[in-house]
Amino acid sequence: MNALEAELTYPWDDTLPEPGLSIELRPGVRWIRMALPFALNHINLWLLRDCVDSKDGWTVVDCCIDQPSSRAQWETVIATQLEGLPIVRVVATHMHPDHLGLAHWLCERFNARLWISLGDYNVAQTASKNTAGFGGERSAAFFQSHGLSSDADLAKIRARSTYYPSMVPALPPSYRRMLDGDVLQIGGRNWRCIVGYGHAPEHISLYCDNADGTPVLISGDMLLPRISTNVAVYEMEPEGNPLPLFLRSLDRFLDLPENTLVLPSHGKPFRGAHKRVAQLHDHHRDRLAEVLEACTKPGDAPQTAHSMLQVLFKRELDLHQTTFAMGESVAHLHALWYAGKLVRSKSTAGVLGFRANQ
Repeated sequence: MNALEAELTYPWDDTLPEPGLSIELRPGVRWIRMALPFALNHINLWLLRDCVDSKDGWTVVDCCIDQPSSRAQWETVIATQLEGLPIVRVVATHMHPDHLGLAHWLCERFNARLWISLGDYNVAQTASKNTAGFGGERSAAFFQSHGLSSDADLAKIRARSTYYPSMVPALPPSYRRMLDGDVLQIGGRNWRCIVGYGHAPEHISLYCDNADGTPVLISGDMLLPRISTNVAVYEMEPEGNPLPLFLRSLDRFLDLPENTLVLPSHGKPFRGAHKRVAQLHDHHRDRLAEVLEACTKPGDAPQTAHSMLQVLFKRELDLHQTTFAMGESVAHLHALWYAGKLVRSKSTAGVLGFRANQ
């Protein structure tokens, strides 16, 4: 446990759900953990006891990617953890593959409705039919314009043209839209939708202040205990400025009670949401200062998102991590550029560079 984690409280310590099983955190609130084939090797999913249209069952919050091992884990969950009841509603906090991939399978199997924001449903529809910033020729060109020059890496990115559809091969053909401030009645309890920006188009977290007397926040990817959420710019919105949006969204969690139990998509359930928000603000403030300093050295060539990788990330990155890191590097440069602290230029080779605005 690092020093920042030590400032948070983990009510279940190091206890984790076994594959295909669940842990009851509060009455009617269960925790599932499924494996992912990435460096970020797991996702937390949540089961909420529910009744929809007079039909008793469970609401599922997030689904995992569509892969045979995930379906197999779900088969075990369905057989052993649902008390013989069906899934009556599928909620996706946002459109990323680990959250949405199996929504089509679960909804079709149980004749359940998908609940998701409009922004994330529409982007997922586009991404499942195209590349949407995760691979292919346009993604390679975008990263090249920000300084990635390795022919081998660019070739691998071009080859990843089916990256998103491979994990989200289909979407339910219809959905129920969730909006900020909406209140979902789940199992006789009120769960309020809290929208967040910067990580996904229209990320929805769910807050319940009457969960057996304990306030509960299903935070999705907006508030994670151990890692900082990926906030990135990609080729679909090449001049986006998501980092200020993300930081402003984080501040909305400061209105929640200090003792709120946070159920994150990655990591362990924790208490200390206010402390974690402060940590994340400190983290990005420090990273922005480092980027600005790197762009300030007199006489140096303009800095690129690729050159900023060594400033922002102190570890070796594989290609999968590099694509996310490049997007995050652009996001930090853009935050300073839009704030007027950097100026942007384009080389004769079409590479975008940034210098301090002096």
